[in-house]
Amino acid sequence: MSKSLNFVKEVIGFLDKSPVNFIAVDNLKKMLAEGGFSELQETEDWKIEAGGKYYVTRNGSAVIAFCVPKDPAAFAVVAAHSDSPGLKIKPNAEIRVEDHYVKLNVEQYGGLIMSTWFDRPLSVAGRVAVKTKKGIEMKLVNIDRDLLVIPSLAIHMNRSVNDGYKFNIQKELLPLFTGGEKGKSFLEIVADSIDVKAEDIIGTDLFTYTRIKGTVLGRDNEFFCSQRIDDLQCAYTGMKALMDSKETKSVRMCCVFDNEEVGSGTKQGAKSTFMHDVMLRICKAIGKDESAMLRMLASSFMVSADNGHAVHPNYADKACPTNRPYVNGGVLVKFNAQQKYTTDGISEGIFLKICEDAGVPCQRYVNRSDILGGSTLGNLSAEQVSMNTVDIGVAQLAMHSAYETAGVEDAKHLYDAMKAFFDVSITAESDGVYTIQ
Repeated sequence: MSKSLNFVKEVIGFLDKSPVNFIAVDNLKKMLAEGGFSELQETEDWKIEAGGKYYVTRNGSAVIAFCVPKDPAAFAVVAAHSDSPGLKIKPNAEIRVEDHYVKLNVEQYGGLIMSTWFDRPLSVAGRVAVKTKKGIEMKLVNIDRDLLVIPSLAIHMNRSVNDGYKFNIQKELLPLFTGGEKGKSFLEIVADSIDVKAEDIIGTDLFTYTRIKGTVLGRDNEFFCSQRIDDLQCAYTGMKALMDSKETKSVRMCCVFDNEEVGSGTKQGAKSTFMHDVMLRICKAIGKDESAMLRMLASSFMVSADNGHAVHPNYADKACPTNRPYVNGGVLVKFNAQQKYTTDGISEGIFLKICEDAGVPCQRYVNRSDILGGSTLGNLSAEQVSMNTVDIGVAQLAMHSAYETAGVEDAKHLYDAMKAFFDVSITAESDGVYTIQ
């Protein structure tokens, strides 16, 4: 348990420092640079050497890191995403109420649980476009103080709030910014936080985030709670496993995409050409043509890592009757007959064999047949790059809440599974026959 506690404290530290996708990717970049990875730019030619470690970003919110062996025979990929559901601040955000309050206009990003955003200290993070003499420059923003709150309406004025109430996001989830008549505007507060003039800010991607830090709890310190466990836990763990892995016959790659929570249909999402572009450029840089890349893909394997649902202690009936994953029960292997999860018999078998050999416990997750589940990265990325893929994660509670719950031991299980995957080579001997070395 001590190793698990130490690792989960690393995860919590990363989550606390990463309130939005842009800052999460910036933190991953710093981690990679400290680990000896060299940055590449999509706008430049790539010089890649055997034994080299590299990373490239797109849109400041997606990153792909990879390690290149001599004469690689396949790709070994872990994929996760950097975004989480929340409240995005609209342009011209300030709304004055009766010449006294000022609140901020927001819109929904992804499938958030609205009730969890009330009555807790919030702040704002993201990025802004700042005018320069030559054009614009994107700057990260994190207003690192308690700034906003979304106050609930007192129960005396809304007696039905505990009877299955439906919130109106345009009316009821607008954060309170100030009660003063005079003072700095919201944009001026943003500008002050990055030492620029408000009039020089000409574009924004800003989101609210909860100020409550992550913590370990439970009788035996078996749970941890934090913002953005889904899916930054997988993003951090995948990158950490890549950095700690040994050289194999595969190009070992960790992809952290953006915009999964809204369908991945962006230039930096899993449906984009980002991963395909990187794979093709790697192959060309090491002297392999497109035909060689396709042969490599035949033996390639992706682990699509996005958390799933544990059996809930208060809603046990919501889970599948025969597949009952629990917090701290091991890594989830996720299934869906409609292929919203990509796991099939082949990818299930390969991944479970790797985990079995490494001593990593696993569980199976399937939705109740009468409850529609969510989708994730694997099936969407397959629109651009086809390879055997398994969907995994860890079992958590309160997914898409502003403050989620997961298992301390599962954090280490996930790391151990990802590292074990990176440390082996998978070869397709024929259609349906695979070796794992």
